[in-house]
Amino acid sequence: MKALKKNFIDEFIDKSKSKGLKITPQRIAIYKELIKSSEHPSAETVYKKLHKKYPNISFDTVNRTLITFSNIGLLQIVEGYGDPKRFDPNTESHHHFRCIKCGSISDFSYKEYNELKIPENYSELEIRKVKVILEGICKKCKNKKDFSK
Repeated sequence: MKALKKNFIDEFIDKSKSKGLKITPQRIAIYKELIKSSEHPSAETVYKKLHKKYPNISFDTVNRTLITFSNIGLLQIVEGYGDPKRFDPNTESHHHFRCIKCGSISDFSYKEYNELKIPENYSELEIRKVKVILEGICKKCKNKKDFSK
């Protein structure tokens, strides 16, 4: 688990203020919970962890807040294939590996992926960000003897 550093909270406050987003105790708690995790949690995972400490917080509040954080650039959404959205507080350029067995998602950097070129017949598109998602079986699942799950 990452240590919670003051500069993460400072970044949260600065970005929120610059985008006109009110800073509330619930938003701070949601952001802190997100940046503590290295597992790219879903809204439900964040909600379950926060609900223990804040029993009056609703799932809808957590979900809407995470979407808002994505819209103002505080986090990225890691799309799944029919799975719930997962959230990533790492806004630096990076890519993801998703295990098809356990569903874990891990970050990796690879300069060559950042420099992918689009085919000429798509030259009218304006590419803003390149995100590559690799799928396979993680080391933990590969080392398990039971491959049926």
